[in-house]
Amino acid sequence: MAPRITSVRRATARDARRLTRLVRSSRAYEGPYAPMVAGYRVGPDYIETHRVFVAVDSEDDRVLGFYSLVLDPPELDLMFVADSAQSLGIGRLLVAHMVGEAREAGITGVRVVSHPPAEGFYLSVGAERTGTELASPPAVMWDRPELVIPVR
Repeated sequence: MAPRITSVRRATARDARRLTRLVRSSRAYEGPYAPMVAGYRVGPDYIETHRVFVAVDSEDDRVLGFYSLVLDPPELDLMFVADSAQSLGIGRLLVAHMVGEAREAGITGVRVVSHPPAEGFYLSVGAERTGTELASPPAVMWDRPELVIPVR
């Protein structure tokens, strides 16, 4: 049964551990991508500094996904959907929410440097390919697609 979304709400410092766990356990970052998130931490300081929003299940407050929008310059810094919530529309819900937040801030487009396997998802929600972000070893060992999500 699909989770029932209560809302997409602003993340709080109390969400930090759950968001970190979601990032580190993501199957999207298995194999050669694993080093990218192995030590990654979404700390309370990050949540307090950035516009971080979380989607939760209405029955048990389980985190289904989250995103972080940087306003200047406009960029989708993080977006993760829990493995158990894949293909349930959570990613689309988060992107729609992010576009609304960007629109309210007067932004006309949001840059996305995508995890390579996620490019198809971003294209499916209206992103446009603008280039390639080249690898920057040792932090990132692979080229990544660069896209823009138009805000209309």
